[in-house]
Amino acid sequence: MSNDKTRDALSEAAIPQRNNPAEDVNAGSPLDIVLWIIALILLVGAMMVNGYLPAYWAPANDIWVRVGVILACIVVALGLLYATHQGKGFVRLLKDSRTELRRVTWPTKQETVTTSWQVLVVVVIAAILLWCFDYILGWLMKFIIG
Repeated sequence: MSNDKTRDALSEAAIPQRNNPAEDVNAGSPLDIVLWIIALILLVGAMMVNGYLPAYWAPANDIWVRVGVILACIVVALGLLYATHQGKGFVRLLKDSRTELRRVTWPTKQETVTTSWQVLVVVVIAAILLWCFDYILGWLMKFIIG
């Protein structure tokens, strides 16, 4: 039997391996830096559109034009971020998370209600105990100090 972790212990068949996501993120290109900078400039610009754009562009006096420009900046910035290596890794993370959520065994309504009541009872008991300790310590301090 092989100690190789890329092979199944029983059948010696190869197990499909996935690249380490941490290594994938570090393997970006210089173009990614440029895309990040442009995306950040667009996002900062989207924040400043409402205050500064009407002074430089007459159609921006209409609120819907400003909303459109803000949305366009955000959409373009997100598109640029998706084009980076880190953006594609993030989208892959979201897809993998969605897959994992489908595998979760969610509790039934009855289990949720029962557990919620148990938590509520424990919280109330803990609150009463803490109140008692506080009251006793306050009484002791008054007794000692006078």
